[in-house]
Amino acid sequence: MMLKYPWLLLLFLIYLPIIYFYISRLRTGNPYVTVSTVQPFRKLGTPWRVWMMHFNFAVRLAAIGCIIVALCRPQTHDSKVTSEILGTDIVVALDVSASMETPDLVPNRFDAARKIASQFVEKRDHDNIGLVAFAGESLTYMPLTTDRTSVINAVSHLMLGSLGDGTAIGDGLVSATNRVLGGNAVSKSIILLTDGSNNAGEVDPLTAAQIAKQKGVRVYTIGIGRNDVINMSTMYGHVNTAVPIEIDEESLKEIARITGGQFFRATDNRALENVFAEIDKLEKSRINVDNFTRTDDNFMPWIGAALLLLVLNLLLHYTLLRKIP
Repeated sequence: MMLKYPWLLLLFLIYLPIIYFYISRLRTGNPYVTVSTVQPFRKLGTPWRVWMMHFNFAVRLAAIGCIIVALCRPQTHDSKVTSEILGTDIVVALDVSASMETPDLVPNRFDAARKIASQFVEKRDHDNIGLVAFAGESLTYMPLTTDRTSVINAVSHLMLGSLGDGTAIGDGLVSATNRVLGGNAVSKSIILLTDGSNNAGEVDPLTAAQIAKQKGVRVYTIGIGRNDVINMSTMYGHVNTAVPIEIDEESLKEIARITGGQFFRATDNRALENVFAEIDKLEKSRINVDNFTRTDDNFMPWIGAALLLLVLNLLLHYTLLRKIP
C-alpha cells in the first residue's frame, strides 16, 4: 500500500494536545474527598469503569487515526516492476519567425522542421521531452514530459509569427536551459533549430551558451535552409520585397562548441532527416523507473473502520460509561 498524500500524516501531531488535555482532566476534573488514610481501599484495585474509560479514549484516538489515513488516500497496486532504462532530458527549441516560411524545403522550412521533429519525438520512448518556441521572444509550449503525444500535439499547434518579429536565439536558449534543468536524467540536451541570426531578445547567444555549459547542458544547433534572398510577398501578399536570409553559422557552431554539442546544417528535407537521425544517438543515462500495472484507491476500509470505532465510542459513552448528573 502507498499513500498519495503522505505529508498529511503530520496530522497525527494532533494526538499530542488531545492526550495532554485528557491527562490534565483526569488529574483535576474528578471530585474528591479528604480522608485520613486510604489503606482500607488499597486491595480494591482500579475500578473496571476507569479501565473502560481509558479504553474508550483509545477508541476515539483510533477513529481519528483512521480518518487521517483515509485523508492520505491509501492506494494499492496490482504489481510493481522496477526497471532500469536508458533515457535523457531533451528540450527542442524551434524558431517560429516569419522567415521559416521560406519554401526552400518542402513545403517550407517551418512545416518540414515540425514534421521531422515530431517523428524524432515519437521515437524517444523513455525520454523527458519539452518544447520551447522563439522568434522576437521565447515561450515554453511544453515542459518536460514523457507523454510523447502531448509534445507532438504541441509541435503541431505552433504558429509562425505568434511571438513577434525577429530571432531571439539567446532568449530561446535560456528558456530551453531553464526547462531542461527540471528533469531527473544525468544527460541533458537542447536541440536548437533556426534559420537566421540573433537580432532580438535580451540575452546574447554566446552568453546563453555559457549558462548552458555551467549547468551541464549540451546544445545541438541546426541551421535550416540555404542562405538566400526571399520574396516577402510569398508570405504576406504585400508588394515584392527582396529580403536576404543568412544563417549565422559561426554563432551556432560556437554555441555547440562551448556546450560540448554539435552543429548541423540542413539545406533540404533529406539533410534535416539525417540530422535528427544523428541526434537520435544522443548519450543517455540510466534511470530506474517503477511501473505499476494498476492503481486503485483503498481509503474506504479506513472510513468504515473509523465509523465503527465512533459507533463503539458512542455506545460505551451512553451505556457503561454513562454519567448521572
